Formats: sequence, structure tokens, C-alpha cells
Amino acid sequence: MRMEGPLGVSDLLLAIESSCDETAVAIIRGGTQIVSSVVSSQVDLHRAYGGVVPELASRAHLELIVPLIREALSEAGCTAHGTLINGEPGIRAIGATYGPGLIGPLLVGVAAAKALALAWDLPFIGVNHLEGHLYASLLEDPEMEFPVVVLLVSGGHTLLISMQAPGEYSILGSTVDDAAGEAFDKVARYLGYGYPGGPAIEDAAHTVLMPEIRFTPPMLHEGLNFSFSGLKTAAVQYVKANPTVASAQVAAAFQRAVIEVLVTKTVVAAELTDARGICIAGGVAANGALREAMIAEGARQGRKVFVPSRAMCTDNAAMVAAAAFFRLSVEGPSPISLGAVPNLAFPTK
Repeated sequence: MRMEGPLGVSDLLLAIESSCDETAVAIIRGGTQIVSSVVSSQVDLHRAYGGVVPELASRAHLELIVPLIREALSEAGCTAHGTLINGEPGIRAIGATYGPGLIGPLLVGVAAAKALALAWDLPFIGVNHLEGHLYASLLEDPEMEFPVVVLLVSGGHTLLISMQAPGEYSILGSTVDDAAGEAFDKVARYLGYGYPGGPAIEDAAHTVLMPEIRFTPPMLHEGLNFSFSGLKTAAVQYVKANPTVASAQVAAAFQRAVIEVLVTKTVVAAELTDARGICIAGGVAANGALREAMIAEGARQGRKVFVPSRAMCTDNAAMVAAAAFFRLSVEGPSPISLGAVPNLAFPTK
């Protein structure tokens, strides 16, 4: 099944995502059409510990990866050997996230992808997980016009990226301490909402009809970098000073301050770079209040805001497959010796 030449619009690529606590496998056609996408979340496994336990995550990935590969192949009409049921060639390349993320989970996905590539004699492509998130909007809106500013906001990262075209990126701003998602988790844990913190904070904030608290949005007009550690501390200190305050009020005030900072800096970045549009990506981009605020502010600016479905915001393999498709077309396959890189930096050009 050795592939000759670049992939075409009808070719299939299978990709694996296992950087943290989601095991995911997807098959896409032509770089933009999702043929199958399966995700198994480990949220229930880690909830009792208040966060992801790397060893437990690695073991869960080991148990899930082969069944999910089989499920993705079946949904795509492929045999266990990667060929289409009708006998046509089928899968033409294999991609996998190789960083950043947790080393154990990453190794599971990379090893599985390499095994398939070797067994089926196909090219292997290592994908930067952060770059994968940039392709979530492109999967759902292939006609996106560049340049765009992307707010990539998750549990581990908060980045403002200028995307001139696929593969052409520059970082405009980043967090100097906690990522936004990390701050959500820490505040939720302190308020007793448990894990994962982002959805819990959003649900609690949604119940507040009359806000009574306001936290100062950090670094609101100080460049394009972010800081959320002080805001987290402010929420904790407020509760200590006002022990009878309703937790939902604190959650609402915290979420409002985070969103104000994220939206304000993103639209400023769009103005500075004369971007045609704004994209949001990453797990925190599933937050309904953030989505609504960004769409509204983009409309006031006259810029289109690309908001992926919530399924495309959280970790998935479809976005990894799209990034792999692009990387294979411009760089060729990765060496089979490529290993997992837990602290892999965002690719810039």
C-alpha cells in the first residue's frame, strides 16, 4: 500500500490524538472532509482526583486505542487492513500527535500510529497538537479567508496567533503564568465544583441573573500577553474575606473577567494585523459565554468570527488529521524515529 506522491482530494488519512485524557481516532478525505471521528473521554476516570493522573491516563489509552482504531475504520467503510471494503486502496497515510502533552499518553498514540504505518507500509506524520487546533475551524469552514487571528485557549495554553495561511504563523501574545483553562480548574476546585472546572464554572455562572461582584480584568490594556494567576488569587481572597458569598457569584465574576480579557486582546490583535477574521480554538473555546462575546465583538468590528463546533474545540483526531494532511503535502513524511516531545513548542514561521 506504499503511497506514491502527495495526497489528493479523494485520499484518506487516519490520525490519532492522545496528548492528555481523550483517546481519539479520525479518518478524513482530502484534508477537509471528516469521514469518521471517534473520541473516548477519561473525565469520569480522573474526576475523583481533581485532575488528570498521567499514569491512569496512559493505561486508559492503551486499553482504548485499538478498539477505537477499529471503530474509526468501520465507520469509514475500511477493513482492518486499512483498505476500503470495495477493495480500493483506502488509507494512504497515518498521523499522530507527538507533542505537546503528557509523555505517557503521547507515547501510546505515537507508537500505535507508527505500528500502523509500518504494517501498512504508509508514511507517518507527526503533528503538533497546538497546530492541530488551528485546523478545527478550517474543517468546518474550508473557505476561510486569511489572514486570521486565532485565540488558542485551553487548559495548558493561552496564545494569540496570527495565521497568514496554513503553515504560516506568528505568536502575537501568550500567558505569562497560568493558562485560562488552568485558572478555571483551580478556581472551580476552590469553590468545590470539582473537575473539569471550565464547564462547572460556566454552569454556575449561567445561574446568576444579578451579578454582585466584579473582578478587575488583568492586563486588560497592557499589550497582547495574558495573566490569570492574579485573577485566580483575587477570587480565592474574596471568598476568604466574604465566606458567606454565593459560589455562583464568584464563578460568574471570574468568568466575566477572563472573557473580557480574552475578547478585548483578540480584537485588538485583529485590528493591529488587519486580519480578515477571528478564530477561537481549544477546550475553553467551547465556553458559551466566550463564543457569544467573541461573535458579538467581531460583528461590531465588521470581521467574521469562525467558531468551531464544541466537538471540534475539545481534543479530537480530526483536527490532527487535517494538520497531518497539510504537513505531508509541504514537508513530506516524518522520520519513523520521531519520538514524543511533551514540551513541544508552537510552530512559527
